[in-house]
Amino acid sequence: MSDQAWGMTRRDLLRGAAGVALTGAGAWSRGEAQPCGSAGTGARARVVLVRDPRAIDAEGHVNGAVLGEMLDKAVTALLQEPDPSKAWARLFRPKDIVGIKSNEWTYLPTPPQLESAIKARLLVAGVPEGHVAIGDRGVLRNQIFQRATALINVRPLRTHHWSGIGGVIKNYIMFSEDPSSWHDDSCARLAGLWDLPLVKGKTRLNVLVMLTPLFHGRGPHHFNKAYLWPYKGMLVGTDPVAVDATGLRILEAKRRAYFSGEQPLAVSPKHVRLAQERFRLGVADPSCIDLVRVGWMEDALI
Repeated sequence: MSDQAWGMTRRDLLRGAAGVALTGAGAWSRGEAQPCGSAGTGARARVVLVRDPRAIDAEGHVNGAVLGEMLDKAVTALLQEPDPSKAWARLFRPKDIVGIKSNEWTYLPTPPQLESAIKARLLVAGVPEGHVAIGDRGVLRNQIFQRATALINVRPLRTHHWSGIGGVIKNYIMFSEDPSSWHDDSCARLAGLWDLPLVKGKTRLNVLVMLTPLFHGRGPHHFNKAYLWPYKGMLVGTDPVAVDATGLRILEAKRRAYFSGEQPLAVSPKHVRLAQERFRLGVADPSCIDLVRVGWMEDALI
C-alpha cells in the first residue's frame, strides 16, 4: 500500500513506525482497544512476521518441519504465550469444528506441508480429527465448513489481475455462491465476504504465506517464475486487514527494489484500505499495526 494512499509522506510513515511497539505485552493482547485516530476503527492490530532461511532450499523445496517451527514461533509471539501447545489451546477448543481455508491456485498453492502442520496443532489442542477439514473451491459443499465453529485462513501472497493482490481477505471468495460477482471496481467490496454466514465471526487465525511471493504480473492467468522471490516467511495475525496491509507493504518494497523505483500494481489493491475505511473489518493503517519480527530478518524489506 503506497504511503500516498494514506495521505502520508515516507518520512511521516517512518516517524510513525518508530513509535510502534515491536515486542512486549500490550493492551491489544489483553483485548483492550487503544486510540488510533487515523485508523478509523479506534483499535490497533498485532501482526507477526516470522522468517527462516531453512524454510525452502535452493530448488524451492519446502521444509515441512521448519514451517511447523515457524508457525509455533509466530503463534506464541502473537499471543505472548511461550508454550506453543498452550498458545494453540487458547485459540481452539476440543469442541470446535475447524475449517482450514486453503488456496489451490495451480502455480502457487498453499504448501501441503503447512496445511499438515496446522492440522497437527489442532489435534494437539484436542480438536478431533473428524472435526477438521482443509479446502478451497469445495468449501460450500463440505460438511465440516458448513458446520464450522472456527476457521483458519491460510494462503500465499501474490499479485492478482482482479484485485491487485491476492491475500487473506480475498481468500474467502469461495464462500460466495457467485465469486465473479465480487470482481467489479477492482474487487473493492471483498471485505463484505467476511459477513457471509459461513464466515462471519469465525476466523481465529490468518496466515499469509510468504515463502516465495509473486510480486509482478499482468493478465488474468499471469505467472512467471522470474517474479517469485525466496522471502522465506509468513505473516500471522488475527486481523486479516492488518496481515494483508503488511504483506502489501513488503510486496511494494520488493517492486521498488526490482524495478528501481515506484512501479504501481496493474490493478489497485484498494480493497485492503476499504476493508478498514468502509467495512471496519480491521486495521490497514501501518501506523496502527504493531509488527513483531521473529527469526531471520535479512532483506526483510519492512
